[in-house]
Amino acid sequence: MDEAASCFSRASVVPIMILFILHQSFIAESTTLVLNILSFGAKPNGVTDSTHAFMDAWSAACASSDSSTIRVPNGMYLLPTAMGFKGDNCKSPGITFWIDGTLVASSDYQILGQADNWLSFETVTGVSIIGGALDAKGSSLWACKLAGSTDCPSGATSLSFTNSKNIRIDGLMSLNSQMYHIVINGCQDVHIQGVKIIAAGNSPNTDGIHVQLSRNVAIFDTSIKTGDDCVSIGPGTKDLWIEHISCGPSHGISIGSLGKDLEEEGVQNVTVKDAIFKGGQNGLRIKSWARPSHGFVQSVQFLDVVMHNVQNPIIIDQNYCPHNVNCPGQVSGVKVSDVLFRNIQGTSATAIAVNLDCSAANPCRGIKLENVSLTCKKQVAQSYCSNAIGKTSGLVHPTSCL
Repeated sequence: MDEAASCFSRASVVPIMILFILHQSFIAESTTLVLNILSFGAKPNGVTDSTHAFMDAWSAACASSDSSTIRVPNGMYLLPTAMGFKGDNCKSPGITFWIDGTLVASSDYQILGQADNWLSFETVTGVSIIGGALDAKGSSLWACKLAGSTDCPSGATSLSFTNSKNIRIDGLMSLNSQMYHIVINGCQDVHIQGVKIIAAGNSPNTDGIHVQLSRNVAIFDTSIKTGDDCVSIGPGTKDLWIEHISCGPSHGISIGSLGKDLEEEGVQNVTVKDAIFKGGQNGLRIKSWARPSHGFVQSVQFLDVVMHNVQNPIIIDQNYCPHNVNCPGQVSGVKVSDVLFRNIQGTSATAIAVNLDCSAANPCRGIKLENVSLTCKKQVAQSYCSNAIGKTSGLVHPTSCL
């Protein structure tokens, strides 16, 4: 036993036991109010509008000083319009939605499509969503967008948490979101586990999980198949941990896009570990607009990742400029530093398996490639570097250009 382990055993066991006993005592003494959504008039037939039942159940849970569980039994519950669950006046220390059924949106995308969010939680603390499925019926809206129509609404995010704390999402399935599936915005202490996200590979702007302006977010054991990023990481994200995730088809796990605005919070302390990418446009990506910005990316780790026929397995793109609008001739002000790619292996669908295209004004610094092995089935795999400064260790293939 090493010294650290010895110190742990001597100094920590007793406090941990005391905390455990106190926790068990708290559980024994606390009470939980259970609210069955059927008692509030919800109908599990997928046809009757159950909006009022859900809102009334939320109001009853908030009014209680006890922890509350809102039970949603098996069945389909129609929630056709945007619903906002607010925590400003909640007395309950914790509210759990225990869902055994499926919440469905209207098949008419115009009804929900004008809203920003379908199910939104704002300024809540201690909210958990356990199990169940959300079906936003987004395929008809995707078809409208893919057809190039100018009459399509933007579409709604299926589930969002804003300015909230101590959030848990466990075992939820999100299907066919109109836009983003799950958004974590301005939150702290968020645990997401066992989530499944499914949308067509060509569905536009259907990011699986988007995190921004949030701290201490963890995503575990999650499977995402969608038409945009599996996880998109926006400005102001700090202390994000992603582990054991299956991604694809998708646009990968992306930090960014960043630098759209001059004044923007940075991204720091991000870890992606034990991930599998299957097909799709990108694997591990950092992207920023080719514009002036005070933003930054620092202290990022990509560890133990497998790529299966991914177009851009490793990519830093600091010349992002869709449609060459509002940025031609400019360079990114976002400073990228201290990024580690370790134990990355598999196959690239294109010859450029490692693409580090950094800013001429702010070169990427502290880029590290350790034990990288990427091959291309039809061509010799290559690396491309521009304004990237770093080093390699162990076996690195294709040959590094750092």
